[in-house]
Amino acid sequence: MAKKVKEEKEIEREQKPREKVRTSRETDQKPRETDQKPRETAIEFLASIAGVLVTGLFIITFILQAFEIPSSSMEDTLLIGDHVFVNREWFAAPTRWLGPLLPYHDPRHGDIVVFLSPAEHGLFVVKRIIGIPGDRIHLRDNVVYRNGEKLDEPYVQHKRDPNDPYYEERRPYRENFPSVSPSSVDNLAEDWEAGMGSHIEGQDLVVPPNSYFAMGDNRDVSYDSRYWGFIPRSNVIGRPMFIYWSFITPADQYQMRDVGDRLGFLAHTIIHFFDETRWRRTLRIVK
Repeated sequence: MAKKVKEEKEIEREQKPREKVRTSRETDQKPRETDQKPRETAIEFLASIAGVLVTGLFIITFILQAFEIPSSSMEDTLLIGDHVFVNREWFAAPTRWLGPLLPYHDPRHGDIVVFLSPAEHGLFVVKRIIGIPGDRIHLRDNVVYRNGEKLDEPYVQHKRDPNDPYYEERRPYRENFPSVSPSSVDNLAEDWEAGMGSHIEGQDLVVPPNSYFAMGDNRDVSYDSRYWGFIPRSNVIGRPMFIYWSFITPADQYQMRDVGDRLGFLAHTIIHFFDETRWRRTLRIVK
């Protein structure tokens, strides 16, 4: 009898660890079941997408804006067919509640800016700031002098337009502004031609308050402040940040208004996207 009791106790000892093992496995499985996340509903998914779209729309509308470079006036800094993102907040007027958070600036010497053309309503233009309020500007033999000092401008190019029949006739005014009077072929804006004299002191053009004097980097083809005057501070849109895409584009493409021409170039872009994209210019900082 004693031997039987002893055998039963030994069986109980062998069974207890097994029960503990089973218990521990069961407890391990429970958290796994409770940790499973519920599936996202269709309404929650749509709400997430809407949040992303609203955020993107806000950024594109108020902070960043995409522009395409249409002309060669800023070569080689910006080429025809460069697509850039412009920071609209960089030169925006400061506000009380966002002023301490966003780095607002006034345009400075050498800044590249996008602005509304003073000469053509609704036209966006990109140029480099040469003169700020109070500066005295003149050109002598195609060299810019600011406040009596010759500027060092390593970005400047002189690439003539082979299709310009008046290239040589325009040279005197273009290269010796404002001491040489404009001719009929210089195509000055009417308001600027009538009012330019009031800003000339000696051989210099004096930049008035809240205004800027700007020129293109490709000086021989740039239609800039020499021809249409100062940029009002209120016309400044923003500062180009970087090139997000660059595609080889004809010089006259921006003048194509016909739907067929536009669709034709769109088809050309799709077909030649890989071989005519300037990949080396992708994500290049504009400066």
